[in-house]
Amino acid sequence: MRHARATNEGSRILTRDECMPIRCIVSSLTMLCLLIVSPSIAAAQRDFSMVEIETIELGSGLAMLRGAGGNIGVSTGPDGVFLIDDQYAPLGEKIRAAVAALSTEPIRFVLNTHWHGDHTGGNENLGKAGVLIFAHHRVRERMSTDQFQALRGRTTPASPEAAWPVVTFEDGVTLHLNGQTIEAIHVDPAHTDGDSLVHFREADVLHMGDTFFAGIYPFIDVSSGGRIDGMIAAADRGLAIAGPKTRIIPGHGPLSDRAGLLATRDMLISVRDRIRNLIAEGADRDAVVAGKPSAAFDAEFGGGFLSPDDFVAIAYESLKPR
Repeated sequence: MRHARATNEGSRILTRDECMPIRCIVSSLTMLCLLIVSPSIAAAQRDFSMVEIETIELGSGLAMLRGAGGNIGVSTGPDGVFLIDDQYAPLGEKIRAAVAALSTEPIRFVLNTHWHGDHTGGNENLGKAGVLIFAHHRVRERMSTDQFQALRGRTTPASPEAAWPVVTFEDGVTLHLNGQTIEAIHVDPAHTDGDSLVHFREADVLHMGDTFFAGIYPFIDVSSGGRIDGMIAAADRGLAIAGPKTRIIPGHGPLSDRAGLLATRDMLISVRDRIRNLIAEGADRDAVVAGKPSAAFDAEFGGGFLSPDDFVAIAYESLKPR
């Protein structure tokens, strides 16, 4: 397994030491939504010239690319290059250079694991170049229409038509490329309502998209149908596929495995159940956050771009009575 130079991951959110936990929840979640959902706002907030692409080769013509935004899966071979997600548009040249170091074949296919801009920002340029884009049908629906994000009270404009997926599916689709059987599997509302897992059967590699954040608390886009129950169900679906030697590419974080996914699933169940108990006792969002239902896991999962309080607030939003 070859590793190139590591890079910065994600964008900085205000820490709990810099403001009172409850008062900073809305501002930090707002910034996170801006950076994840809108490629143009993310470009304005970050100097992408400082980002470098890390390449992790997985064998069987597969690799994982890390830069800024969601992790990219790469399949290379005689049928051309197949990408899973494509990060932000300003990173397009660097991503193409990283791919060119793996294969002289052109990029022919992209599959988006969901609609967020840190996974689809490169779609427009690739689509204009003739790359065929696949995704669940709700990805196309959300990318082709304005999207209102309740957490920040703002609307993300529709993506240009060239960025929209051309081939869409409902439950899943199977591709046969580069000697691999590649299964895209839709999972019910988890991170969003259009998530897909991608399994390379022969190579024993699974890309989980943003249904799995390795070693850190996950962002759940409640405005896009995301639910913590769905995140748990997606983890269970991944665990049913993964064996002891399966390499798992998360949406964010380092390359992982079945044990890492299992640890995340168990954390999600525990935090969900504690939040449910607080809600049953009549606690509102502020009281749930103050109750620290994630405390037992903060040391292990609290070092990412979501603080524990941010994560609990989002999980509460997905569980509160409606």
